[in-house]
Amino acid sequence: MSWTVIFAKWSQFRHSGAANAAFLRAFRKAPGLDAVAVALEQFRASPLTGVFDFGYQEVARQLKARGRIVNKNALERALQLGISEEIARLERRMSWLATTASVSPFVGLFGTVLGIIDAFQGLGTAGSTSLRAVAPGISEALVATAAGLAAAIPAAVAYNAFGHAIKEFAARMDDF
Repeated sequence: MSWTVIFAKWSQFRHSGAANAAFLRAFRKAPGLDAVAVALEQFRASPLTGVFDFGYQEVARQLKARGRIVNKNALERALQLGISEEIARLERRMSWLATTASVSPFVGLFGTVLGIIDAFQGLGTAGSTSLRAVAPGISEALVATAAGLAAAIPAAVAYNAFGHAIKEFAARMDDF
């Protein structure tokens, strides 16, 4: 399951980064905000579109009500809300990676303990200290340890890498 989340987040961030660049190019070339709003759908993978959309809706609301932008604080709040919403979207399923990274070694350790118990039971049943008596339990313990680490290490690396990417996206949204 953690590999599924890792690949999904990797794909999301890859598409978001490309969409950010494309959206910024279109935004800079657009003759006005209305032109950007019309083209917004083609850049939906970009977190910047969510920020723009919140700001654009607030501008439209103020223009409709008063004919001009009078409340810049409301516009700033709308943009901050857009940033918060987009960061929350980027952070989805990150807790799964964190949980996997922190819990998997303990699951592996639990399997290790059960394997060692099995090895000692094998010793007791065989009545001798031969390798044949303890090998199945030791093997079970090592497999459990390896499985726990195989789940935890990629999840921890991905969590840290994606956390850094989210900070980068947040900085880009703040700069926008």
